[in-house]
Amino acid sequence: MDYRQMAEFLKVMAHPHRLEILKKLENDVLCVSDMENILSTGQSNISHHLSLLRRAGLVDYYIDGKLRCYFLKDPKVLDILNSLGKQYAEDLPAPACCPVRNSKS
Repeated sequence: MDYRQMAEFLKVMAHPHRLEILKKLENDVLCVSDMENILSTGQSNISHHLSLLRRAGLVDYYIDGKLRCYFLKDPKVLDILNSLGKQYAEDLPAPACCPVRNSKS
């Protein structure tokens, strides 16, 4: 495993707007003007985030007239988004040898 590469991948995703962009692209192709309405932020801000995501290989685009239409490229994004959105009933139990586990009983 290349932990540096994994960390860089996560760093690129680690911004609320970028996470929301990636989530919206999960089932759709969107242009910047679509994203302006969804994210309630300006075109230059969105373009900056898309540029970072594109350089990292997470998204790509095609040109349709004057529009750049963005879509997800890296399938790991879907796995990470699904994991982050998953709800759990409780935390993992402490190991049997852990004194904290015994003190909570």
